[in-house]
Amino acid sequence: MTTDQSIVLPAYPVPRDDGVDTGRLIRVLAQVLRVQPERIDPHQTFHSLGVDSMLTVEFVATVNAHYASRIDATALYDHPTPAAFARHLDRETAIGPSGPRPAGPTDGTASVLGSLRDSLAAILRCDPWDIDESAAFPVLGLDSILGAQFVAEINRTYGLDADSVILYDHPNLAAMAGHLAAHAARTRAGRPVALDIDQLLDAVRDNRLSVDEAAALLDARSS
Repeated sequence: MTTDQSIVLPAYPVPRDDGVDTGRLIRVLAQVLRVQPERIDPHQTFHSLGVDSMLTVEFVATVNAHYASRIDATALYDHPTPAAFARHLDRETAIGPSGPRPAGPTDGTASVLGSLRDSLAAILRCDPWDIDESAAFPVLGLDSILGAQFVAEINRTYGLDADSVILYDHPNLAAMAGHLAAHAARTRAGRPVALDIDQLLDAVRDNRLSVDEAAALLDARSS
């Protein structure tokens, strides 16, 4: 998925990482939107930044992979800007200046991340925990030949027919896990995001969704 490249956003300084880790969260969002982090205003709504219902699923899945969290995609409607969402994430995961606390058992996103880590470690012939989930694949030593092996393993495991471009679209293990978890969620649910009617009405009332967008989500929900 791509965003409309004709839209040019002004540059904003990426916030320094602090207790709510806004800077890191913006870098995750930038990966999903395929834009530079400096183009993202942390106080602008996700909707105005181009995060549609499909990208919502991918973004939240990627966040869950990064933070070993259990955030639901509907949280973006209750916390509609990156800054607000970062504060919510801080509360949910108790992230402080020293970083995340060790997490307990996590959801399907973390499971995908663990599976990918094991597969990549087998290809690279290293210990799985030597792999930094936020490091770019080339930095980890994944060349074109090893990359083809990794993509083939992803296709076999997740029933995809992807080519090597997927490694550029999702350039590290956490981003790839978020993408695959989002794909699996869409496949299981048959729709991008499951929202209840009250949440949709609240989003329209607060100008976070248009009436047409809410209607489209209701249509997808009922199909």
